[in-house]
Amino acid sequence: MRKIVGSLLMVAFVGAIAGASAVSAQQATKKAPGPEQVLLRQWNDLGRRVTTMAEDWPADKYSYRPNDKVRTFGQILLHLASSNYYATNPALGKSTKGIENDPKGYTTKEQIVAFVKKSFADGAAALEKGGNAGAIAHLSDWVGIIEHGGEHYGNLVTYYRNNNVVPPESRPKK
Repeated sequence: MRKIVGSLLMVAFVGAIAGASAVSAQQATKKAPGPEQVLLRQWNDLGRRVTTMAEDWPADKYSYRPNDKVRTFGQILLHLASSNYYATNPALGKSTKGIENDPKGYTTKEQIVAFVKKSFADGAAALEKGGNAGAIAHLSDWVGIIEHGGEHYGNLVTYYRNNNVVPPESRPKK
């Protein structure tokens, strides 16, 4: 009986090694993602999280702010979306002159949500158009603006928590 169990374990062990070798060979032939794909994944994830919050937050609370020294929820979204063009424009060979840090003229939740979505779609299109060479050429712009967006995402999370609301990313998954 011991010989049978020992033989079965040996076969299982050899099989596991052979399987691991096959997986390693497959992984070796898989090309690692280039800078465009890495940045695009981060960009799109940030865009998804911010857009989800913009859509989720009640319209009547877009004017919420913890005190008068900070931006409202809606103003943070506008600032974040407008700032996205500090990476998008250079990547497309366009000037950043005239980008408003706090754009005016967006008065409804629907207008703000549309602007947020457009800013992230425009950024994704610019990353895709530039490919790896464009991503590398404008790396500091992309990394800086993704970090900037992450900081303001944190502001929005705080606004949720200040209102005793669980942010979408922290809610149980269905």
